[in-house]
Amino acid sequence: MRKLYWFQNDLRLQDNPGLLAQQDAEGLLLVYLWPVNRPWCNTTGMGNQRERFLRESLQALQASLASLGQNLLVLEGSPELVIPDLVRDYRIDAVGTSATPGYYERKTLNLLRSRLDIPMNVYAGNTLLTRDELPFALGELPGQFTPFKKTVEQLEITAPRPVPDTLPRPPSVRFHRVPDATAQPHTALAVRGGSQNGRRRLRQFVFEEKAILNYKQTRNCLDGLSGSTTLSPWLANGALSAREVAAALGEFEITHTSNESTYWLLFELLWREFFHWRAVHDDVSLFELRPTGGQKKLRNCTFEPRGFARWCSGDTDYPLVNALMRQLVATGWMSNRGRQIAASCLINELGMDWRHGAAFFEKHLLDYDVASNYGNWQYIAGVGADPRGGRHFNLDKQASEHDPEGIFVEKWEGKQPSQPEFVTDAADWPLP
Repeated sequence: MRKLYWFQNDLRLQDNPGLLAQQDAEGLLLVYLWPVNRPWCNTTGMGNQRERFLRESLQALQASLASLGQNLLVLEGSPELVIPDLVRDYRIDAVGTSATPGYYERKTLNLLRSRLDIPMNVYAGNTLLTRDELPFALGELPGQFTPFKKTVEQLEITAPRPVPDTLPRPPSVRFHRVPDATAQPHTALAVRGGSQNGRRRLRQFVFEEKAILNYKQTRNCLDGLSGSTTLSPWLANGALSAREVAAALGEFEITHTSNESTYWLLFELLWREFFHWRAVHDDVSLFELRPTGGQKKLRNCTFEPRGFARWCSGDTDYPLVNALMRQLVATGWMSNRGRQIAASCLINELGMDWRHGAAFFEKHLLDYDVASNYGNWQYIAGVGADPRGGRHFNLDKQASEHDPEGIFVEKWEGKQPSQPEFVTDAADWPLP
């Protein structure tokens, strides 16, 4: 049987159930399709750093596959158009891929399945628990994090599976090396894509530096490598599996010690798990201004181009927000605390539709993940999982707590000249 496996957010060999399921094939074609560019909320395309990290991850996957006599065919185009052509040209008997959340992802998968007359198998995605292992049906998924956590945190997490010893040979295809990105890693966050680099960072943070022991105290640092695990970029595109991180944490607690900080990493993995399954459950509702189940009354919001442009470019009247946004565009990274601050500013100070901010983060974040990104933005806007109905951060207080000496603001040139509250258009109408 000749098989095709379509990589999505599982760019690794280890602990990859979908890839391992292809080992019985007579021939195996491995494919990755470059993300389709969908304009959304006045934002389009992929930021330089996010594209760079993805290209490095694909290059690393190609190199790892070469050691097993395989290769990766990287193409552009919609899956429902490209994959049926590959199936026909290479006489494929079955197609496989990994599960991934998202409304467009689900629609694409369903459309692809309808255009194939061969089996289409979808394997477990990059989660701690499979859908069958969840202690409740998807329709009964808790709407808030705490009841979800209390139910699942005592469950046993399956150990990650090793790299396969062999893989079936590919058909005779003209493979191309993934081109290098034009951007280079920013010196402020010099992380590179690829499974090996993600696993190295995991070992460094947990076992070599033992930074995990102080994680709860350092996780709010605004600079990427100062306190954060910085594992999320590799988790997002699947170069690292969530079970690998959980297994490393468990090993450390057995061989060294456990404390509040080691638990906090598991706590954050559970948040990621919660957002994943909420996105699967919520489907298109994830992108609605006020999703079903959100707060009953949404605050007034609008889209004001000038205000949005100033927020995106780090040119607002809020120096800490400016610094955070400039850090994001330059490096592809922003700390979790920084994301909350920047989101609160857009929603509460500028009165914007939260989805425009989520779309801008989608463009630039190295660790963009549809479930976590849109779930967290909903949380701050008060239309998602937050029982308090949203978070409004005091920006002066946040600056005094997280950048008391102004070092971060100075580093990223957050202090910008003030601008008039109003400008006029060609007809001399005042524009806020």
